Amino acid sequence: MNVMVVGGAGYIGSHAVRLLLDAGHTVCVYDNLSLGHREAVPDGLLVEGELSDREKIVSTLRSERIDAVMHFAAFALVNESVNDPALYYRNNVVAALELLDAMREADVTKIVFSSTTATYGEPDVIPIPETTPQRPINPYGFTKLVIEQALADYAAAYGFSYAALRYFNAAGARPDGSIGEDHNPETHLIPIVLQVALGQRERITIFGDDYDTPDGTCIRDYIHIDDLGDAHLRALDRLEPGKGLCVNLGTGRGTSVREIVEACREVTGHPIPEVTGERRAGDPPRLIADATLAKEVLGWTPSYTDVKSIVETAWRWHHSHPQGYASRVKV
Repeated sequence: MNVMVVGGAGYIGSHAVRLLLDAGHTVCVYDNLSLGHREAVPDGLLVEGELSDREKIVSTLRSERIDAVMHFAAFALVNESVNDPALYYRNNVVAALELLDAMREADVTKIVFSSTTATYGEPDVIPIPETTPQRPINPYGFTKLVIEQALADYAAAYGFSYAALRYFNAAGARPDGSIGEDHNPETHLIPIVLQVALGQRERITIFGDDYDTPDGTCIRDYIHIDDLGDAHLRALDRLEPGKGLCVNLGTGRGTSVREIVEACREVTGHPIPEVTGERRAGDPPRLIADATLAKEVLGWTPSYTDVKSIVETAWRWHHSHPQGYASRVKV
């Protein structure tokens, strides 16, 4: 297929681009580079633009003869969404609807959408199945839920085919170390711990060690970035006109904050000092996926099920690119 990857210069999008290319698809990356990196995009694939520029999107969809869209271009920081909800509604909702209407105008009706477990809010059942009520507790989760509903409505009214993939904790890097995670500021646990190993931070702060978990720290489901990308490719092949699918993407295994820190110590060989801080508001003790449906409908199972192997790929990237994409000239 000819696939437009919106947000393809970002962390998850750039890895999906490489997997699409590996699978023989033709790719066009559409990104405004506000959070993404030009260096993460292979030469000749980037179209720089805004989702609000409907004319440019329609022109690109037509000129590149796009068959399907993958949409990764969203803001995704919970605290930021609480402090500046207008930013999130404009980008994650208004701009996404502009994209959908540009697709209608260009007669492109296939889309794989990057959603999130934040649509569930604070679930009552762990592991979390897709039947869990979606009751988001922050603007970020709600904006993603709005677009999930819009996709269902567009499928019913306009014949769109869609997949909404609800991620758990994306982690790791491309195994060859060519691309990886580079956020400013960094908010994800594994890169923050590895920054301590690199001497860029003095210590890691564990926010709360008195949760009702085996070691007292929060438990999350970490999924390798290429496993996420693989699920997107599988979803692309299973899109049906007028229909949609919504699936969780996770390993079904939980790893605590303290276990992540210990895995980083083992992989890097550095001591990685830690201190304990206060709990963060709104941090549930456990978030683990029930990914049974993804296996059933996508034929998907994650390749990386041991968090140490995920950390190894992350360390390969961070060790060779201590300043992220600024560490090297693009080749």
